Order: sequence, then C-alpha cells, then structure tokens
Amino acid sequence: MMDLLQDDVPSPVDLRLMDDASEWAATAMVKRPWRCEFFAAFASVLKVSTSPVGRVLELGSGPGFLAEHLLNEMPSLACVALDFSPAMHKLARERLGALATRVQFVERSFKEPEWTQGLGLFDAIVTNQAVHELRHKRHARELHTQARSLLVPGGIYLVCDHFAGDNGMKNDQLYMTVAEQRDALTNAGFCHVEQVLLQGGLVLHRAI
Repeated sequence: MMDLLQDDVPSPVDLRLMDDASEWAATAMVKRPWRCEFFAAFASVLKVSTSPVGRVLELGSGPGFLAEHLLNEMPSLACVALDFSPAMHKLARERLGALATRVQFVERSFKEPEWTQGLGLFDAIVTNQAVHELRHKRHARELHTQARSLLVPGGIYLVCDHFAGDNGMKNDQLYMTVAEQRDALTNAGFCHVEQVLLQGGLVLHRAI
C-alpha cells in the first residue's frame, strides 16, 4: 500500500481488521440513516441513463450496502467491488447472499498507482463515502482521472462523500468543500458535473 505522505491524515481505524470493519458496518446506517436516500439516488441516475448500464465498478465497496441496493434495483447489473479490505469483502459476501453471484470482488487499494490494471471498461463507476480514504484531498483529482480512464465513452461517474464546511466536516485537509469536489472532477477531465443530492454532510455528484 502507498506509504502515508507527510501531510496525509492518519486513519483512526484499520478497516482491514474484522473488528474495525464490523464496527463500521454495524454503525454506518445508524449514524447516517439518510444514506438510504443516497443509495436510491445512485440507482435513479443509473436507471435513467440514455445508454444501458450493465457493468458497474464500485470503488471502496465496503460491506456491500450500496451494491445490495443497486443489484436489487437493477436485475441485469453486474458489479465489480473493489476494496482494500478482505474483512469488508467477507461482510459484503454475507450481506449479499445470492446476489454475490453477480459480483466480482477485487481486493485492491485505489491508493496504489496501478489499481486500474486489468479491470476493463465500465458503463458506470460509483463510490460512496470512500474518496476521503485517500487521506488527503489533494489526491482526489488523480483518483478521478484514473476512474475516467475506465469508463466507456459517455460513461457515468457517481461520487458521494462527506464535505467540509457549513453542516459538514471540520477537517478541510481530509475533506473537500462541495465546490472543491466539483472542481476536482472538472480538473480530472469530466465535461459535465452536476450535484444530485446534498444532505446530512454528504454530497453526491454525477460526472460525465
């Protein structure tokens, strides 16, 4: 895994450990029950796409909350779940049950320079509450640039994360403002960036 740079923000937990991963999974929906509204927004955007969405990559897929919603809402969907944590993949497999047959689990960190290798192209890439795990906001543009390289022409990139500022997070090195999130996507080469949903300290952007 990429070494932590001098001004990166250390994580207080190690989500590769089952205890930490299980604690995160057990409390995520309790702390932010409005996450369900974001899951619905992800699905809504994908379902109204002018081009059929058949293959989706989820970055930082965690315990499978978003994947579960998308797979249930879109019966023809196939998902590649990318996460650096074997513990999270184990929790996701348990959560998804039979739905897991439509998922390829890839244990890989999107902090690694070569994380895109061998994944192929996708109709859409989604990520929920994971971009800040880069541990500094300055890394976001590079992540988005790499993600863009995996999209088919006209493919959709849906990015949801915490934001810094009013009604958001205080750490403005780990988290971006809403405007900074939009700018990072634009600077990564996405021509059309729009805000889909903002609630409870989270913001979802759609980029093409």
